[in-house]
Amino acid sequence: MVQNQRGRPDGRHALRRVLACFDGSDLGERSLPHAVAVAGALGAPVTLLRVLERSTDDHAPADPLQWEIQRREAREYMRRLAAQCAEAAAPVDSEVIEGKAAEEICRWSADHDVGLTVITTHGAGGYSPWTLASTARKLLDRAPGSFLIIPSTAQPGDPVAHYRRVLLPLDGSPQAETALPIAARIAAAHESELIVAHVVPVPELMQIGPLEAEDIELSDRLRRRNDRVARAYLDRLRAQVSDGHTKVRVILLQGGDVASRLAGVAAREQVDLVVLSAHGRSGRLHMPCGGVTAELIVRSSVPVLVVRSRATRTMQRIAPGLEPPAARLPQHAAS
Repeated sequence: MVQNQRGRPDGRHALRRVLACFDGSDLGERSLPHAVAVAGALGAPVTLLRVLERSTDDHAPADPLQWEIQRREAREYMRRLAAQCAEAAAPVDSEVIEGKAAEEICRWSADHDVGLTVITTHGAGGYSPWTLASTARKLLDRAPGSFLIIPSTAQPGDPVAHYRRVLLPLDGSPQAETALPIAARIAAAHESELIVAHVVPVPELMQIGPLEAEDIELSDRLRRRNDRVARAYLDRLRAQVSDGHTKVRVILLQGGDVASRLAGVAAREQVDLVVLSAHGRSGRLHMPCGGVTAELIVRSSVPVLVVRSRATRTMQRIAPGLEPPAARLPQHAAS
């Protein structure tokens, strides 16, 4: 069960704090409805944070009077954003700090035990050929906790977002299942349909020349076995999550590129939110996220909530910089 009998969040999976980052741009503001929606579902307070950066183009000392004016404008801007959250189910406050954006956000997150950081793919710099703007990429690489990533193409909507369908991809690993409690909590709070999807891998046989009859028969047996095990696995999870209120549907897909198949499900089912673990069966915890998660981040036209376990965060602290270039997020949107 992910909720108690009164329908309130179960504290066993509560987050200490949700941090939503803003840079004063219209694109950046598109994260606000999602930050308060997810925080309300998870029973966490929200801090709206802006980092006031000095211009990197001007090496001369900032004019003290002009800098104080910018501070006051930034604080007033953040107060206005917080005032838009009157309908939020969780407490909302705002902060303005100074320094380099990515560095200060990481420091603030660590000091305030942030469990979820909310960012947009692009901000004040506008759209670019890169799938993530510079600050967003740095935060995803180094900031602690989980992430809610809002595509800058998301259209402004209600003050608090509402999710009709939530997609939860699973690969059968315990690491991937760490996203299950959060996905179920959000679905229950929003009375959403929770769609659990799994791509059954097609077994590959070493092939030099045409396959013989016994090879084809072996491949078919393995495919049927994988399908049977996957269906039993998803049925077990559906029974575990179902609480009489949340509608849970499972989708089983056969083979193909996993990220492409899952992106197709998200589009076909018109989901409003994707929730998944940063890592799955590969277990490469020193990387910011696994290959499938990275691909879904750049392919998705809806918000993606990337759940990071404590083990992931620990590995990133003790083994920074170990990830090879291929493990990083793709630079350009997939075709």
